[in-house]
Amino acid sequence: MSIAVVILAAGKGTRMQSDLPKVLHPLAQVPILAHAIRSARFSDPEKMVIVAGHGFSQVAKAALEFAPDAIVVEQAEQLGTGHAVAQAKSALEDFDGDVIVLYGDTPFISEDTIAAIQSARRSSDLVVLGFDAADPARYGRLVTQGDVLDRIVEFKDATPKERAITLCNSGVMAAKASDLFSWIDQVGNSNASGEYYLTDCVGIARSAGKTATVVRCDEAETLGINSRAELASAEAAFQSRMRCEMLDTGITLYAPDTVFFAYDTVIGRDCIIEQNVVFGPDVTIESGATIRAFSHLEGCHVSRDAVVGPYARLRPGAELSEGVKIGNFVEVKNALIGEGSKVNHLSYIGDAEIGKGSNIGAGTITCNYDGVFKHRTTIGDNVFVGSNTMLVAPVTLGDHSMTASGSVITKDVPASDLAIARAEQVNKTGLAVKLFDMLKMRKEKQNSEKK
Repeated sequence: MSIAVVILAAGKGTRMQSDLPKVLHPLAQVPILAHAIRSARFSDPEKMVIVAGHGFSQVAKAALEFAPDAIVVEQAEQLGTGHAVAQAKSALEDFDGDVIVLYGDTPFISEDTIAAIQSARRSSDLVVLGFDAADPARYGRLVTQGDVLDRIVEFKDATPKERAITLCNSGVMAAKASDLFSWIDQVGNSNASGEYYLTDCVGIARSAGKTATVVRCDEAETLGINSRAELASAEAAFQSRMRCEMLDTGITLYAPDTVFFAYDTVIGRDCIIEQNVVFGPDVTIESGATIRAFSHLEGCHVSRDAVVGPYARLRPGAELSEGVKIGNFVEVKNALIGEGSKVNHLSYIGDAEIGKGSNIGAGTITCNYDGVFKHRTTIGDNVFVGSNTMLVAPVTLGDHSMTASGSVITKDVPASDLAIARAEQVNKTGLAVKLFDMLKMRKEKQNSEKK
């Protein structure tokens, strides 16, 4: 059966106390919405519809960044979850498969749970995802008779007996598209909130002789984010899970609680991750690499047996080949570092390509930006760049070439040549002592004038 996913992401998130739409707040270095989109991908959907409302243009932009194939529709007025899903009807007008409804502020629905929902749909017209809550609080309650879901009761409308039920509604629902939108057309707003509840579809479906059932998941998967405190809890939960997964797959974490992962971090086995390392989005580390303490990586690829840090920064476009060494206080951006090359100290390598076996001395800077355009530096194989060299791009250093320390290189250096680009040193006999004497006298005069 073909699948379409509808993600509800229209809420303002008043309790976030923010001008930023709730679903755009960062979780594991990306918007909360990106996690919901990843959950949607587990179903291999033919179509994805994202319902946005508050901050529509911002949400739409972020949604299309993470799901370029999605259709973003607007819920101009927030009149409840049933009303929100109804906004997707026109986008799915010709769709004849199943619809799964997810939520943009519920980031942890797992692949196994999505698979269980799809499996349950084979034998039931309507599937609702539920969980046994440790503290049911104000969740909607799932009223069942054996394995059959009879109805969902919102907390505000529940009787004391119904409030005693601990099986709670996650909001996630699946049904055939034509059935779902037919039921939504029948939903009214005669309730305590005056809203159109998606949950009313259960009672409507049962009244029409349709079958309904519940798929259960762990309560942690249903964590919704409505406040800064809940966002912090979600971040902690995500990081804890990722650390456990990394350890279980053969990665050494010297101090797990100090390492922070992004939602898409990929690390091979036998890697060593030292203390206080932060991974931004789009980072892949191949097996056997070492990431040393206090390093920050984003948008980069680190090959086998490379060593990064301590105190290194890899920015988007950094590509490290096998056996590369990036040392302390080195920044690499949009640059390919060839096999076995070393950039060990206090350097900036940006918009550059370095060949195999080259050594970049301390304090080297690729001067890649002229204030308007970015320019590229090309360094060949087995090149030795002396300390404190400024490479003013565009410039090329040929294989086996060398630059003298303290040089400002503005012209290409042919293969095997030594480039020296610095002023000749001149020593003035005795001038240091004379200058110090003069300065001391000037300071004594200033002090006496102050008195």
